[in-house]
Amino acid sequence: MVGDHTTLKVHVHTDDPDAATALFASAGVVSHLDVADMREQVERRDARLEAPAASTMCGGLAVVNGEGMARLFEGFGFRVLDGGPTLNPSTYDLLAAIHAVPSEEVVVLPNSANVVMAAERAAELSEKAVSVVASRSPQAGLAAAVSLDPARRAVDNAEAMYEALERVRTGAVAPAGRDDAQGRFHAGEAVGFVDDELVAWGEPRETLRDVLARLGEDAELITCLRGANAPLDDAAVEALVDGGAEFELSDGGQPSYWWLLSAE
Repeated sequence: MVGDHTTLKVHVHTDDPDAATALFASAGVVSHLDVADMREQVERRDARLEAPAASTMCGGLAVVNGEGMARLFEGFGFRVLDGGPTLNPSTYDLLAAIHAVPSEEVVVLPNSANVVMAAERAAELSEKAVSVVASRSPQAGLAAAVSLDPARRAVDNAEAMYEALERVRTGAVAPAGRDDAQGRFHAGEAVGFVDDELVAWGEPRETLRDVLARLGEDAELITCLRGANAPLDDAAVEALVDGGAEFELSDGGQPSYWWLLSAE
């Protein structure tokens, strides 16, 4: 629940939505109500993933690094291309991966600003209809990947994914690669980002706490992807979450970042 003394936004998981909404009947006016059946959504997604690959109109390709990250994208029906530690596959690698997707059309998530241009070039060279969604980070790409529907055209999937990206803020915590010229931190210490802005530095715990606090403002869901060398265990990370947003923690396995985060 977020808001102020005049307006509240409430997000509830319940088996009885009518009973939940009835609680507010005497408290004020419900100006907007959205009820979704999560079981039905999961069943539809599972049915899409189990359908024969040859019958799909559109498939997805995601550039990843890390076994956990690959599993997460594969769970949404994407083929994955290992972009290496720097997430920098060649145009040829991308083109070959596009052709390996068993569908007539393909939507590509580059998941790095460095990959977007090569992905767009591969799309131009491909004989398939290819749409590139310019996801600039893996965590943003995962938020977009949820929208993949194999029965839709690539352009329609791309439109849905761009709409998802507009609702996402991203964050990250990583070890600094070198000493800061302004003396704020030294190589190996934690640095934290929200979108592309450096917002925190110092010890991993406090840096992650600051990034989570900034991302949690007005958020309904925070997703955290644990890196291969994260210095805090999952329980310690979950203890840092403060606020009403749901929190999901998964193994990303990325080598360069301790934690990748997104807020929706």
